[in-house]
Amino acid sequence: MSRWKFASSLLALPLLLAGCGESAGQQAATALKPPSETRTLKVATRNGSTTYYLDRHENPVGPEHALISAYAEARGWQVEWTMLDSTSAVLAALESGNTHLAAAGLTHLSSRDEDFTRGPAHTEITEQLVCHRDARPMPRKPEDIPGTDIVVTAGSSYVETLNGLNEQLPGIEFREDDDQTTEVILSAVAKQDIGCTVADSNIVQVMRRHFPHLEVAMTLTGGRNLGWYLPKGADALASDAHEWMNSADGDEAMGLMENRYYTYIGDFDFVDLRALNRRIEERLPDFIDEFREAEAKTGMPADLLAALAYQESHWDPTAKSPTGVRGIMMLTRRTAESLGVTNRLDPEAAIDGGARYLADRHRRLPETIPEPDRTFLALPQLPGRDTFGL
Repeated sequence: MSRWKFASSLLALPLLLAGCGESAGQQAATALKPPSETRTLKVATRNGSTTYYLDRHENPVGPEHALISAYAEARGWQVEWTMLDSTSAVLAALESGNTHLAAAGLTHLSSRDEDFTRGPAHTEITEQLVCHRDARPMPRKPEDIPGTDIVVTAGSSYVETLNGLNEQLPGIEFREDDDQTTEVILSAVAKQDIGCTVADSNIVQVMRRHFPHLEVAMTLTGGRNLGWYLPKGADALASDAHEWMNSADGDEAMGLMENRYYTYIGDFDFVDLRALNRRIEERLPDFIDEFREAEAKTGMPADLLAALAYQESHWDPTAKSPTGVRGIMMLTRRTAESLGVTNRLDPEAAIDGGARYLADRHRRLPETIPEPDRTFLALPQLPGRDTFGL
């Protein structure tokens, strides 16, 4: 049940003076020593749920972080990250001579290939027009777009997409935001501060989990690839990155990334997600300290315990089932007695008991089972059953 926790800091980028006969990007590629010499890969990224962010322990995570880390580890390199606020800032970093590679959910475009060296692709997406579900009228086909209030992040592929549509359907207008990421703009759409925006389908999938009032009005493009870009002229490093991504190690890294960050999303259920978000605001604060205390005692992550409790009872400390399970953790009488829990309707006692029970299941599993599989196997088996009585 943890929320995305984003962190960003705008770093000053030193500019290289362009030499005669060379573009800034070409000079940057020759001026920056390759990671094969320095053993350090300099990477520009942006803050976002599908790129790079900090988890609840302040550790960097995210799809791009996972892939870059695996690539660097395979080559024996360290990674030096530059966190930037927007797509346009990431692209500027490629021209500045400050970075070897941009990993920021960048769409592979022919127009970008003119200025940069294309790296390997890792994710296929479509671009979608996203509005608030209560928007009236809701644009459902390209002919409906003229007159729609649209804001997109500056320097993004969405600018090119909308300009292309405007050539076919004159009258499409939009604003570019130089400071905000697509995720922030989507949150503004959810709050009805702006009308609509354009976003990659993977970003929309993630953000709708937190803002269920976001609605996909239409899909604007066919399948497009997201991937890495390098400065113009960085052909050797680009070739090496392609080789790794197409290797068995690269396939494994992409599989792990997809499994961790996207597989869990599943089908979108507006009513269920609206209820979840309401309960995160209204119910979870009453019990968050108990979940954290249980983590301190047992080592079981507080967000995992909270997620399990939501699955069991929707954080209702008085929950009861016809089969006899009770409380926020839905403990059976027998399980509660074995844990010394005398009142299953006492949320503090129930959370403590449930955490100890889960920790005991985890401890009994062979240490040869790696994480996260060991924790997964320790969890109750099926939602909706008397899980803690099994």
